[in-house]
Amino acid sequence: MKLVSYNEKKTDRVGIFYEGKVYDLQKSALSIKIKLPSTMKEFLEGETKFMNLARKVFNAIKKDKIKSGLKYSDLNLLSPVPYPTSLRDGYAFRQHVFTARRNRGVEMIPEFDQFPIFYFGNHNTVFGEGAIKVEDDHLQKLDFELECAVVIGKKGKNISVKDADSYIAGYLIMNDWSARVLQMDEMKLNLGPAKGKDFATTIGPWLVTVEELEPYKIATQFGNKYDLKMIARHNGKQISEGNLKDMNWTFAELIERASYGVTLYPGDVIGSGTVGTGCYLELNGTWSIEAKEKGQSFTPVWIKDGDDFELEIEGLGVLKNNIRKSKTSRSILAKKKLQ
Repeated sequence: MKLVSYNEKKTDRVGIFYEGKVYDLQKSALSIKIKLPSTMKEFLEGETKFMNLARKVFNAIKKDKIKSGLKYSDLNLLSPVPYPTSLRDGYAFRQHVFTARRNRGVEMIPEFDQFPIFYFGNHNTVFGEGAIKVEDDHLQKLDFELECAVVIGKKGKNISVKDADSYIAGYLIMNDWSARVLQMDEMKLNLGPAKGKDFATTIGPWLVTVEELEPYKIATQFGNKYDLKMIARHNGKQISEGNLKDMNWTFAELIERASYGVTLYPGDVIGSGTVGTGCYLELNGTWSIEAKEKGQSFTPVWIKDGDDFELEIEGLGVLKNNIRKSKTSRSILAKKKLQ
């Protein structure tokens, strides 16, 4: 089942995407005498009960018992989870961490293999497909990050690895947009990322429920992994490829860590972190080394105003965004106090 959020007459609605159409969840449910809420937030708060009822609605749609679908391309689509209760982003792919550090001439950190880690993002700047407005300073080495994310589907605290997968409502694509000049300035103080990453995170295009990914599942003692190809395209050109199964820390392990002493809530979003080759910070370093070995010059690649970007994950769809500079942009980098 693929769930979407869209805007209709200035109100948010949750729907089921099926064969090019979106079926309003609440209205479709009422047609078969089932009561469900109108928004994704309320739907997720209903936890397993509402999810099971939605599956009954979906089965009725597939059997052509509900015919009220809206054309997907005609809708004003939002982020599948328009108002996440929180946003965490992990650091789960060893290849990305190792390569990015190697390219900077620093050793791999042994702590990576000891425990999973995450940081908190800005859950108020989570967007879906479409245009992303950025400021001047964001365009100073603007980068993408190819990731997958899970959405928590039921409330829990001190969740164990063996139980953690049952707390996942579904999976979606995530792009952790990163302004590298701002980020690197801040992290010299061993704090952050803050302004380098708090301006935009995009997720979508759908929230894909767990059962849809059963054919790709790889069960392990540390939780489920999924054999899903991951691709990034910049202005139509493929520049990155990885696989979700290469996570060195599973989502179950990230959930166990995140829920230690803390309650997770329906609607919390947890990202995987960047897949290997899944950002220009890593790729530019690799390409620079390769060019130097060949005696060639190299100009780093970054994302510019007007650029189109696509992230694709097998089974999860394609997340499309366009970068647009704000017309009222100003600089905080220019306000740095220099000695």
